[in-house]
Amino acid sequence: MKVLRVNVGSGAVTTEDVPEGWRRYGGRALVARFLLDEVPATCDPLGPANKLIWAPGLLVGHMLSSVDRISVGGKSPLTGGVKEANAGGSTGMRMAWLRLFALIVEGGPPADGGWKVLVVGEDGARLEDASDLAGLDLAATGERLRERYGDRIAVSAIGTAGERLYLSAGITHMDKDRNLTRISARGGLGAVMGSKRLKAVVFDHPRANRPDVVDPALFRDASRRYLKALQAHPQTSEVYTYFGTAAMVSMCNLHAGVPTRNFSQGRFEGAEKISGDTIRDLNRSRGGDISHACMAGCIIKCSNQYAGPDGEVIVTPLEYETIGLMGSNLGIDDPDVIARMNAVANDIGVDTIEVGAALGVAAEAGCMAWGDGERALALMEEVRQGTPLGRIIGSGAAITGRVLGVRRVPVVKNQAISAYDPRAIKGTGVTYATSPQGADHTSGLTIRANVDHTKPEGQVALSRITQYKMAGYDSLGACIFGGFGMDAAIARDLVAAQYGWDVPDDYLTALGRETILLEREFNRRAGFTAADDRLPEWMTTEPLPEINTAFDVPAEEMDAIFDE
Repeated sequence: MKVLRVNVGSGAVTTEDVPEGWRRYGGRALVARFLLDEVPATCDPLGPANKLIWAPGLLVGHMLSSVDRISVGGKSPLTGGVKEANAGGSTGMRMAWLRLFALIVEGGPPADGGWKVLVVGEDGARLEDASDLAGLDLAATGERLRERYGDRIAVSAIGTAGERLYLSAGITHMDKDRNLTRISARGGLGAVMGSKRLKAVVFDHPRANRPDVVDPALFRDASRRYLKALQAHPQTSEVYTYFGTAAMVSMCNLHAGVPTRNFSQGRFEGAEKISGDTIRDLNRSRGGDISHACMAGCIIKCSNQYAGPDGEVIVTPLEYETIGLMGSNLGIDDPDVIARMNAVANDIGVDTIEVGAALGVAAEAGCMAWGDGERALALMEEVRQGTPLGRIIGSGAAITGRVLGVRRVPVVKNQAISAYDPRAIKGTGVTYATSPQGADHTSGLTIRANVDHTKPEGQVALSRITQYKMAGYDSLGACIFGGFGMDAAIARDLVAAQYGWDVPDDYLTALGRETILLEREFNRRAGFTAADDRLPEWMTTEPLPEINTAFDVPAEEMDAIFDE
């Protein structure tokens, strides 16, 4: 395994041995270690001192269900702190097959000011001119790259949002069908890539593929146990397969946790119209794919290809977070409108959570009426075109609130809260507040825990263990749903089998805890304090009307969450 290092500014491309201190890290853990080692915590996130790293998880490359994710990381221009954003698709697997431990992109922009594409293959890597890709959205970018480099490539790319340095811009990866649909969305890393004038990274298809395994028999046994557990669990064998993540609409609405009209309510009167049941039935009647895998080998298939009335696919995928932030959060109950907004976001390469939250803030400022789908689509087109208002919305919810004079802005560390209201799901609220990543449900979602989610007691402990597990999964390259099948023993055995390491029984949570402490240290160096580990003040004083509860987990408990 090697580290590929590319300086876009100088054009230097080098291959290095893996540093000794990095060898037991992968995915999110490697991002944290890398940032502490190489990126000045106080640097300008859009300046040449910031770096980007592509880091496959430790178990990536075997086409094991839900375990081929890629982590991309750097200092976030949105939060000003640590950022790891992971995604499915083919990038992680392709890097593992190319025996790339990590890709580091640094420096930039190039002296000629032009756009570049990085081409990576078995025989080395090179920077090429990408002037013909500048200004292209992602669908056109993917088509142009397939024409140039063939149909067997994997790609990471930015759309026009990344080119314009929108703080909501992500880095998008090809799915198993060679379409740019899987986005490392959060934290504005697409803007970092755009600041270096790097339009895309192309990974060629190698002759060899799966990584070497030290103990094949143990790896096969642990893999079988993992797959058996996924197949036996109703969430991964039925719910997410048939309804996708949209299944969460009804569940969150029941808990009064669906963001509604800029988080002013927790239940949406139009929830049934945008529920998993409705979307599945509607999509199936139109010939859309209700069960689609974003990664080769995944048996859960929680994604979808949502079709319009004419049977043509509008967007891949239509997921709960988008439905919540671009649907109920705006008072919109038409799944076709939400899908069309989603399609614009995907094509320009922005985080639907961040932009959806920004649109909710803009609606509160009077830029659109609640429920006005056509106006919401028009605002998305402004984001695409880069009008002044479009650039404001594309800069995220926090900036939109400051510019438009809105106090009720749903962010933590300047990153938008996702589609689980923390006043109803208080353990997730603790995660939003205390995660070094900023507000992020995937850092520790607690909604499925068997607790009273409206009570403050026990929520800190629940969030802590959930955050440890999720950071561990992110470091292995496993998706959040892989956790339904991968317990501590399976994770231990898979890692021990692949690498021959002496792995303790608590490896998963220990790896997660170490990752979070590394991230917190980077944020400390960047100037973060306990005051940054807070939900917006208005969420502590404005109860959700349906359940009459505000966020009331004691601050002193949250401050001590990782002190054990």
